[in-house]
Amino acid sequence: MSYLETTAQFYSEVAQTPEVGLCCVQSSPLQLPELRIPCRMQEMNYGCGTTVHPAELANQPTVLYVGVGGGLEALQFAYFSRHPGGVIAVDPVSAMRDAATRNLELAARENPWFDPSFVEIRDGDAFSLPIPDATVDIVAQNCLFNIFEPADLTKALQEAYRVLKPGGRLLMSDPIATRPIPSHLRQDERLRAMCLSGALTYEEYIQHLVEVGFGQVEIRARRPYRLLDCQNYSLAEPLLLESLDSVSFKVPIPEDGSCIFTGKTAIYMGQEPIFDDSAGHVLQLGVPAAVCDKTAEKLAASHPQDILITTSTWHYTGGGCC
Repeated sequence: MSYLETTAQFYSEVAQTPEVGLCCVQSSPLQLPELRIPCRMQEMNYGCGTTVHPAELANQPTVLYVGVGGGLEALQFAYFSRHPGGVIAVDPVSAMRDAATRNLELAARENPWFDPSFVEIRDGDAFSLPIPDATVDIVAQNCLFNIFEPADLTKALQEAYRVLKPGGRLLMSDPIATRPIPSHLRQDERLRAMCLSGALTYEEYIQHLVEVGFGQVEIRARRPYRLLDCQNYSLAEPLLLESLDSVSFKVPIPEDGSCIFTGKTAIYMGQEPIFDDSAGHVLQLGVPAAVCDKTAEKLAASHPQDILITTSTWHYTGGGCC
């Protein structure tokens, strides 16, 4: 049985018998006025973070959600879209599609603003999305892409890029590993299906996004997710997994490479009131300015005495240099 077959079987099981806390979500769902989450939907919240970022959801976007799960984030996206077919949820597991449909019907009873027609659930998978080219504003996935082998991850990212409109956004939440995961864990298909052994390192994860063409990536959050201990996972030392929330933009890659924002700032501390590097970066004396990692590295190298670069906060919400 392949890892994809194992994954489908595993999620068919948890669709029928929810495993509360399966993905160890440490925060409650986004709290919004007049939004009520049915208990059954909350029990099936199999994500490691969140892909629902209100700043990205203005003007009633069309959202493609890959891997519907229990329907929780599909409901949250519908809160912002609020029109028939505004959210398209794709899942290859029939039991999960059925469970999400039932949960969304429950949500309609508890949320007067919500109509089940706001979410269209389709049979399909991440490698061949049933969506025309350049037709959605947002693609989102939570704790799914980390399950894929690297070649399959590339296919899934290419498909997301294909269906996004120019300027569209890929919203993702996935586990990442603080060091490469040993092969004996990577080869365990059930651990992979449980989001415990397929995670890439941060550097590998970002490189996949850049290689398929995303010109800008912003890190919304990075936090501890799970610890793989020595005894249960046959490790010489514990291995920490982290949860990474990101937003990737379908914009052209600049000549000097993609812009990756991790929450760094540049602070000018020279003799003049203003610093201008003639490349689009203007800094006021003593005032932190958000910069991408690429710009931070260049400024630190070219003006080490005049510019202080702060460390990554791993929490960036826009307004930066590029």
